[in-house]
Amino acid sequence: MTRILVVDDQPSDRSLLADFLGQQGFRVYMASDGLDGVNKARASRPDLILMDIAMPRCDGMSACRQLKEDPATRDIPVIFLTASGHPEERVAGLEAGAIDYITKPFHFDEVRLRVAIHLTLEVEPSTPAPAADITAPGTEASSFDVALCRQVRAIVLANFVDVPDVEALARQTSTSARRLSLAMKRCTGLTVFDYVREERLRESKRLLFESDSDIATIAMRVGYTSGANFATAFKARFGISPTDMRNARDRQGAARGTP
Repeated sequence: MTRILVVDDQPSDRSLLADFLGQQGFRVYMASDGLDGVNKARASRPDLILMDIAMPRCDGMSACRQLKEDPATRDIPVIFLTASGHPEERVAGLEAGAIDYITKPFHFDEVRLRVAIHLTLEVEPSTPAPAADITAPGTEASSFDVALCRQVRAIVLANFVDVPDVEALARQTSTSARRLSLAMKRCTGLTVFDYVREERLRESKRLLFESDSDIATIAMRVGYTSGANFATAFKARFGISPTDMRNARDRQGAARGTP
């Protein structure tokens, strides 16, 4: 059974998420602050952590850094929970090692999809694993669905600029477009189109942090021919524009004295 650790100092928010995730078929662990979360992550080795940022004793940023510095927990994906929309906080969280944000108050359809996406995306296509390890419990995904999703992911990651359409992807994976679409929906909760967009935007976020390429170049590298369309899609996905994310990264680097 897939395990999720919920770290939040607010008992009502913690219980709300735990109840919802339990209804989805996950095994849920709870922690009341960052230090408690780090200790429980080390003990339970969850598949995913949902963690509030503003907490006493040890906040989410500090806890995430501790998790990423520990070889035993550094590969556990962390999604931050926050009511803040400030770009600087989002950038700081991503730099601390988080992979995504879920905003408060919770929209449970978003929670369900974000969890399903990241439990799927964190598994490498070549990694042998049963379907239950990479799909949200309660779905009807079969091992064949999982195999198709892994093949699609490998194709997308190999060439963001020239991703085949659904019909071509189906031919490359030796199935029908309808069967492929069904598999992607079962595994990720997304259409093929939305899944490709998710992968492109995740890669663009990585490039904004790790490269000095200009934003127009990054947009083209992930398959966007229009800079305006890229900026709109990026802000809708991450709650911050590519320019604001790059500027915030640069300001933080200057404050730390890094070039």
